[in-house]
Amino acid sequence: MSATYCFSVHAQATPSALPRVLEVFALMGHVPERCHSQRVPGDELVVDLQLADVTAAEAAHLAKRLGRIVGVESVLWSAKRAAA
Repeated sequence: MSATYCFSVHAQATPSALPRVLEVFALMGHVPERCHSQRVPGDELVVDLQLADVTAAEAAHLAKRLGRIVGVESVLWSAKRAAA
């Protein structure tokens, strides 16, 4: 049973926020399965991504690196397991 990891990144809505979030995945050799970003009231950018074919340890490492980005306020992540 494989897992897809879901990440929700909340950052300040600056021109460099989205490229910085995507760069974390690129630097580690990953291309997200899905990526959706939305600017929300309060000048915040929410980026939701899904990534398959990584281990839980790799997902935790990605989440940690995402949290270190300048302007990122929070990172939420979880595993979504496929039905058998």
